[in-house]
Amino acid sequence: MSTKAYAVASAEALFGPLAIERRALGPEDVEIDILYCGVCHSDLHTARSEWPGTRYPCVPGHEIVGRVTAVGAKVTKFSVGDLAAVGCMVDSCRRCLSCDDGLEQYCEHGFTATYNGPIYGSGENTFGGYSEKIVVDAHFVLAIHHSETQLAGVAPLLCAGITTWSPLKHWGVGPGKSVGIVGIGGLGHMGVKLAHALGAHVVAFTTSPSKRDAALALGADEVVVSTDPAAMAARAGSLDFILDTVAVAHDLDAYVNLLKRDGALVLVGVPATPHPSPSAGGLIFKRRQVAGSLIGGVKETQEMLDFCAERGIVADIETIAMQQIETAYARMLKNDVKYRFVIDMATLKAA
Repeated sequence: MSTKAYAVASAEALFGPLAIERRALGPEDVEIDILYCGVCHSDLHTARSEWPGTRYPCVPGHEIVGRVTAVGAKVTKFSVGDLAAVGCMVDSCRRCLSCDDGLEQYCEHGFTATYNGPIYGSGENTFGGYSEKIVVDAHFVLAIHHSETQLAGVAPLLCAGITTWSPLKHWGVGPGKSVGIVGIGGLGHMGVKLAHALGAHVVAFTTSPSKRDAALALGADEVVVSTDPAAMAARAGSLDFILDTVAVAHDLDAYVNLLKRDGALVLVGVPATPHPSPSAGGLIFKRRQVAGSLIGGVKETQEMLDFCAERGIVADIETIAMQQIETAYARMLKNDVKYRFVIDMATLKAA
């Protein structure tokens, strides 16, 4: 099936239209007409070959929201006309221990990424959501229960939402817990919203005093400017859990020292260069841990979407036309967006 898409042919090339082939609908597949696609920093890193292994042509996009237009003969979860979503994965081995546990993101044979990922059983490249349609195995398709007026804001939940939800849930964030969120950007703003909705006391950490009011509006109970030594010292030993969303190398000890005994600092940002190694003493003497977390499995992604639908939670977004993607990337590099760009795919269809 020939499908209109927006792609780059090399790391130096500009985005432009490209006709791609989507596979024919299989018995366990769902075909989705894409209505909105979020723009993630991973899109930029991959398109510009800032991460190794980009396969060209590259069609990014793994925050996909749309409407089901066809289903395979064996599909029972979806019907034509349903609202549906696709996140960062479109396949996994589905036979390893991680897949059996519903944690496909940790598939021991490697999950198939929604874009720039070889399809199981072949060397073909996967193409993402900067396109009109996508065909995905029903196992990796999520149901949407938000209202149609919220769909653009739902798109970033498929990456920014689940990337923050998974560690918050895994480490038991909820009422009675004091939680720090480091960085108030695409990931961090969702971390604040979700931690607040889960009932935790939320402390937002930012290097920018100008973000104080915005963080409070998102649901933070307190805001700490991390470049203020006195403000940081005042929080020493006070937090049960810290979610660090910053994708730039920085001093982890500054946050480890804020944890209570048995507290956890969890990293979800991937910096271009390694963080300085944290001090062993800060970990040993209070049994603290530094850990990491990667997106989320299908089951927990659906749980997150349902939780957000029940509470009317969406990402704070700026909607753009497909033809504005280069401008959006340039603005992302300057952190000039609050807090995620989302492409209205009608602009691609009309082009």
